Order: sequence, then C-alpha cells, then structure tokens
Amino acid sequence: MHIGHLWLRDWRSWEHAEVTFSPDGVTAIVGPNGRGKTNILEAVAWLATLESFRYAPSDSLIRSGCTSAVVRAETEIEGRKCLIEGEIRSGRQDRVQVNRQPLRRRSDLSDVFRVTVFTPDDLDLVKGAPTERRRFLDEFGVARFPSYYSTRMQLEKVLRQRATLLRQAVGKFSDVIAATLDVWDVQLAKLGTEVAELREGLVLELEPLVQDAYQDLVGESTPLSLTYQRSWDGDLGHALVRSRREDVRRGTNSLGPQRDDMEIGIHGMPARSRASQGEQRSIALALRLAVHRAVMAATRSCPVLLLDDVFSELDNRRSSRLLELLPEGQVLLASASALPGSTRAVGTIDVECVGSTGLASTGRDQ
Repeated sequence: MHIGHLWLRDWRSWEHAEVTFSPDGVTAIVGPNGRGKTNILEAVAWLATLESFRYAPSDSLIRSGCTSAVVRAETEIEGRKCLIEGEIRSGRQDRVQVNRQPLRRRSDLSDVFRVTVFTPDDLDLVKGAPTERRRFLDEFGVARFPSYYSTRMQLEKVLRQRATLLRQAVGKFSDVIAATLDVWDVQLAKLGTEVAELREGLVLELEPLVQDAYQDLVGESTPLSLTYQRSWDGDLGHALVRSRREDVRRGTNSLGPQRDDMEIGIHGMPARSRASQGEQRSIALALRLAVHRAVMAATRSCPVLLLDDVFSELDNRRSSRLLELLPEGQVLLASASALPGSTRAVGTIDVECVGSTGLASTGRDQ
C-alpha cells in the first residue's frame, strides 16, 4: 500500500501544492518550522480517516479566507490504483469520492488506504488524560474493524441525547424523566457494552505487542502492562438505573465507555506517574509500533507510516532505533533537521517558503 501523488488546494497554509512520493522507503519532507510540512502529512492522514490527527475541526483545515479545501491523492494497494478526492466545505457536509464514486461509508476507505501516525503529542498517550487513551483505542478499533466506526458514532449519539435529557431535568427527578431514561438506557447499555468489550479485546491483543516493541526500542526486557478499566461494575444497564438520580442531579452521564480508561503499567507501577520522561516517550512509541504491527498482521498489508517531527523529542539512540524498527513499506517523514544516524531517504521534498500563493513541491530521489 502506498500513496503516489497528492494534490492540495486551499488546504491549511497551501493555496496549491502537488507532491510525488516514493512508493517504498522513507520520503523526507524537510524545511524550516512553520512552512507547511505537517499540513502535508495531515492531508494524507485525512484521506484515510476523514479526521485531522491534530483533532482540529474541519473548518480549520480550510485556508484562511476561503470557503472550501480540496485534497486528492492517487493510492495503490495490491496492484490496484485508486483515486481518492475530498472537499471540506465550510458550514456544509464534506464530499468524498473514491474512483469518482461518492463514498457510501467511511469504513470503505480502509479497503483502499490506511495510515499510522507518529507525532510528538503521542506522549499524552501515557501522561495525558483518559480521553487520549480512549481515542487511541478507538482509532485502533476502527483500523482493525472498520465497522466499529458506526458503532462508536451510534454510541456518541445516544450519549448526546441522554445528556440533553439530563440537563433539561435541571436536577429534578420525576416519573417522566425516568420513563424517557428507560429508552436511552437500553440503547446505552447495549452499545456501551459492545464498545467496552471490543476495547478490552484490543488491549489484550496489544499488550504483548507493546512489550515486544518496547524491548526492541530500549534493548532490554521490561515488565509492561495494559489494563482496561470500566467505569462501572457488573451489568451496564443495572448500573445506569442505579446512577440515575445522581446523573439527574449532576446533569451528566457518569457511567459508560466514555468514562473508561486504559492504565499503562511499568514495573508494576502506573507509567503515568512513576515512569521517567524517557520511559514514557518509549512507551508511547511502543504503543504506536504495536498498533502498526497489529494492523499489518490482520490486514496483510502495510499502512503508510507518517512521522511528524518525532525526532525532535528523541535522543539519537532512540531515533536510530525507531528507524531501524520500521517495517518495509512507505514512510513519509516530516523533519526540520537531517535524519538521524546513517538513515538516508529514498526521496526528499523540500518545503520552500510559502507565500500568499503557495509553491508546488515534488519528490526527488537522493
């Protein structure tokens, strides 16, 4: 699997850009900070997920002063070429086409294009809030089981509706509120249990892969553990009934997978509070490597790897080890400096000064 050609129009800082990537090995996107390197990677990732890996709202992806942004790419998987086209329109629904046909389901994109993203913000997977780890598991879930995206969207809709009802109750529990909660709680119990069980399975799958990846990175065996923690005990439906009065009083959903967490342990202690900065960063890298390996094994194709300025936060030894551990396939790497160690890119894209019109960039072999 690889991306061959990328076109941008009014995307972030780029008015126009046209980029060609080497199909295998590392393509380095180089240039000073603030010149649009990450914006290129973000466009590539958006075509695979229809979301910004910086979790930015869609309107922020449109160049200032414009009403829409367009990103197009030619991809190839198992010898099959594909054209993916997306248009983000301010205040309107995005339009996406695959081979000139409207995209029916977001999950269909996984058949033609997949990515794994490494960013400096990955440290938040270890030391950040539970939201970061839930998002990480959900992204992994969609990569492994594309239909999971629909389940997650249904769950979010139910949670929004239930939260709206709780706020409208203004702290007063009544028979009418209870009857309406009956409806939403049945759906929340079903979908919430499905999501929690799938996440638990993902954690079990990941744990040995994370241990192996961490050992590869640091060169020694280290006890690591991943534990999924539900926000309720027993049956979710029964737990929701027990929490109703408190939920109404607080006006919020207190139980469900939106409150769960994945605890990461090292040497039997919480990595969030007890691991050193270097250990935390290595764990974050191991998590991403583990997901990449899991998806590659399950789909029998290698997602495109996107590395966004990850070496700025790593010492030379860890940077070199990370590059050594990358599997065969296409790697797009954005960096303001030279690649660490003896690694050489098979292609380089120089991001030159971007003015009001932007400049096209093309890859070239070194």
